[in-house]
Amino acid sequence: MTEYLANIIVNGQARPARSGATFAVNNPAHPSEIVGYAPLANVDDVRQAIDAAASAFIGWSALSPFERADYLFRVSQQLGTAQEDVQQRARLFTREHGKTLRETGMELSRLGDRFALAAGQAEQLATDVHLSTPPNDTIITRQPRGVATLIVPWNWPLSILGAKLPQALMGGNTVIVKLAEQCPLASLQTLEIVARVLPPGVMNVIASPPSELGDLLLTDPRIRTINFTGSIAVGKAILKKSADTLKTVTLELGGNDAALVLDDADLNEAAIESLVMGTFLTAGQICMAIKRLYVHRSRYRELLEKFTTAADQWVVGDGLEADVSMGPLNNEQQYKKVLALIADARRRGATVAEVGQIKDQATYNEGYFQRPTIVTNIEQNAPLVWDEQFGPVVPIMPFDTDEEAILLANATEFGLCSSVWTTDSKRAESVARRLQAGVTYLNGHGPTVQDPRAPFGGVKQSGIGRNLGIEGTLGFLEPHSISSPSGWLF
Repeated sequence: MTEYLANIIVNGQARPARSGATFAVNNPAHPSEIVGYAPLANVDDVRQAIDAAASAFIGWSALSPFERADYLFRVSQQLGTAQEDVQQRARLFTREHGKTLRETGMELSRLGDRFALAAGQAEQLATDVHLSTPPNDTIITRQPRGVATLIVPWNWPLSILGAKLPQALMGGNTVIVKLAEQCPLASLQTLEIVARVLPPGVMNVIASPPSELGDLLLTDPRIRTINFTGSIAVGKAILKKSADTLKTVTLELGGNDAALVLDDADLNEAAIESLVMGTFLTAGQICMAIKRLYVHRSRYRELLEKFTTAADQWVVGDGLEADVSMGPLNNEQQYKKVLALIADARRRGATVAEVGQIKDQATYNEGYFQRPTIVTNIEQNAPLVWDEQFGPVVPIMPFDTDEEAILLANATEFGLCSSVWTTDSKRAESVARRLQAGVTYLNGHGPTVQDPRAPFGGVKQSGIGRNLGIEGTLGFLEPHSISSPSGWLF
């Protein structure tokens, strides 16, 4: 297959890194295969990107929300045209990431949808609040913060970017996007389309290992806000490095999502498929995936049998194959982490069942593959239960009462997402309100049921602030009060 050569985007131009250096991106299904090369950006490239964004901010922030919405609508239209191009980018994405073509196609289409959704906020953003009672006349409006650094991880880069890039732009900010170096090629190619619609400098994009870029994206005083999605450890480091210049920081960090299957849950075929999808989509490499499955003891055996049977139908292999349900893990480091957690569970005496069908044994042996893995008879304090595994392995554990289920779900440092499965809507809401999480799904779980109009983010160690929804856009804006003596402004 052809090796793709990507560009960074600075001041409206897609170009190589200033040094001319590149780094290879490999296929996790066939690790010896080089998919393409990405520019190895350095501090000089970062400085140029910041210069461009700071210069473009003057004009972009002066536009009305309706004028910026027009740009975003045009971006959405451009991303959705030329299906042959979309299919080509999806194949490139699958080769560098590992996820299936179905998932890469979903991610590519979602980015355009989220630009359109953010553009629809123009009326709300253009409306000021007027306080006209004595002793003052006051207008409460909003101002864009300035240049924003947007940092996205490798697992769902374009989908996650779609929860912050359109919102930052809609709020009048200019941006520097930092893509993960593990799979930047299709994202860089897609964002070239976005850059062609926007004025130069409004969006700049780089993708290199952090060691090449220095700390300018976190410390330059012209950058006023940082929006990061990734690990807790890196999120805390970003918070510390941004402190000297008092930047606004939004952190969407890890999750250890609990799904609670209550005693009256309808465990029909659709529900089981939804539970399995919510667990194993993208080989479990989703912050909002089900990572702990708690089931009422009266339904435990039924759930376990149905869940295992459904997961066993999944086909594991190269994501380019049409009948493959789940590809490999994205990189060797994550692959080894998942294998270590499974090995630890076995050492602790847990029951480990690896299910699913292997498409091709030679490919499976070559790549970073792990079949869907179901673990039972495991203690709550085991690393597989306590940590975020970020892979295709899930512990399934029983509980006896709703109160116990809530306590188990909340007994974690994480608080990103959760779900409640029951036929009683009032009971579902009651349990959901007591779960310590930024999002709780009812009879569903994960990205396929996420409402993009609603804010997304976590509590506790799972983060600070929100993406998506009007709340996500407002996070890129500062309130501005304009006040006079009563009777003078109005």
